[in-house]
Amino acid sequence: MLNATRLRGVFPAIPTPVNADDSINVPAAQALIAYLLKQGIDGIVPLGGTGEYGALARAERIRMCKLTVDAVQGSVPVIPGVLDPGFHDALQAGQEFADAGADALMVLTPYYTTPTQAGIREYFLRYADASPLPVMIYEIPYRTRIAIAPEILHELSRHENIIGMKACNTDMYHFLRTVAGVDESFAVFSGEDTLLPVHLAAGARGGIVVTASLLPTAWRKVYQLAAEGRTRESMELHRRLIPMMNLAFAETNPGPMKSVMDLIGVDAPEVLDPLVAPADGLQAALREEVIPLLREFEGVA
Repeated sequence: MLNATRLRGVFPAIPTPVNADDSINVPAAQALIAYLLKQGIDGIVPLGGTGEYGALARAERIRMCKLTVDAVQGSVPVIPGVLDPGFHDALQAGQEFADAGADALMVLTPYYTTPTQAGIREYFLRYADASPLPVMIYEIPYRTRIAIAPEILHELSRHENIIGMKACNTDMYHFLRTVAGVDESFAVFSGEDTLLPVHLAAGARGGIVVTASLLPTAWRKVYQLAAEGRTRESMELHRRLIPMMNLAFAETNPGPMKSVMDLIGVDAPEVLDPLVAPADGLQAALREEVIPLLREFEGVA
């Protein structure tokens, strides 16, 4: 059973390659995972927001999870996202991903209903009690409109089946307060490409990184420098990636990133409704920015 001791390093949050009929593009998905494994990533997170969870048919979500599990063959943890807003649908998804061979579940804060902190606490405790797999909490208040109070996270971190969280709250004081009080058996992961070295310096054990799907070696270098206490060098390397991040997130993720994935042999630019292909100018600018980074860090000509 996966626990917090194995939650370290860089876990790419991967896009879901799809065909024109919204089904999984299996060869493209397999090519993406093979590329990431070759570059030495530490884990894979399919089916989050980057994976267009809400736009995929349920059967395709399960298929993508199973495909990922089969491709890694136990070499790294596979932690699919569970982004349903309701408890029963979320629990069903967790069971389906467990049956597909996942190692843990990244469970989103319940949204739309706008629960109180007591409601959030109850939701995650109930989910963790019932879950067939260990749980990572996924907090992303700029998507859900709900932030989890650090004190609630401290309490949740002591549950034996809650092993960590993906922290996408860009409030650094909130992050510092969270890290200061969580249990040792709980791994806080940065969920923000834009803040990774700062989060690592503040106590994160790793990162779930969107653009690591393109540049895994570059992001592993950012992580390794920080892990060695070379924070200034980590931040200097991160600074070199800012122009790429500005373009990758200029329109809703994963559209821009999908448009250049052919550079690593993953030719599946389609996005799912309601997303549309990014503007031509943005695609061209991102391509121009990514190509030299791929040559330098990933050995991709």
